[in-house]
Amino acid sequence: MSQTPLMPKATAVWLVENTSLTFEQIAEFCKLHPLEVRGIADGEVAAGIKGLDPITSGQLTREELERAAKNPNHHLKLAERKVKVPEIKRTKGPRYTPVSKRQDRPNAILWLLRNHPELKDAQVIRLIGTTKSTIAQIRDRTHWNAQSLTPIDPVSLGLCSQIDLDFEVGRASKDRPAALAEAGSTLLTVEEAIAPEPARNESQPFADMSRPKREEEAAIDVDSVFAKLKQLKRPADEDDDEG
Repeated sequence: MSQTPLMPKATAVWLVENTSLTFEQIAEFCKLHPLEVRGIADGEVAAGIKGLDPITSGQLTREELERAAKNPNHHLKLAERKVKVPEIKRTKGPRYTPVSKRQDRPNAILWLLRNHPELKDAQVIRLIGTTKSTIAQIRDRTHWNAQSLTPIDPVSLGLCSQIDLDFEVGRASKDRPAALAEAGSTLLTVEEAIAPEPARNESQPFADMSRPKREEEAAIDVDSVFAKLKQLKRPADEDDDEG
């Protein structure tokens, strides 16, 4: 038997609005991410979803709810169902998106392309349930509604969960260091960072024009000053000898 409520997000909305349970308790019971539950409490996630009472739906007993409210460390457990509902096995393929939310997919795709460019097209398809041609049109700005698109987080739109998004981003980031190494965008080693700068090549007279040469100028100024002093001193010495 599945340990997930029938309508987890609607159940989470009701628990946030009508109980004093912690975000972690609600997230564990509804199989959501704690950040999703916090977003529900802030009104940023599931804004248009009506709460579902898990007690009247037979998914949770009142005694179990009161026990969890008194003990923040208590883990909620689903009540035994009187009617067994067969589990739905998810088949491989793009994620199904409700008709009411399909118009939001281009905005979610644009958000993913801007904030997570490391994601592959196949990952975006799994997250949102779109097509590769649509992703290419939005990336190339050839989509029929490209001028009106606004990047919106797919989690806030309800197109995917924060857990799925973090999972796909984590998978994509594993391949990213290797790609950077191939492109030559690597960090300097400790020896390279502390190594002295090479001497300036005389064949490139404009290589170090941006650097001040105060020491050289100071040395030249000192020599000229001493030369002038010697010239002034010689006439004075000759006058003393004549006297």
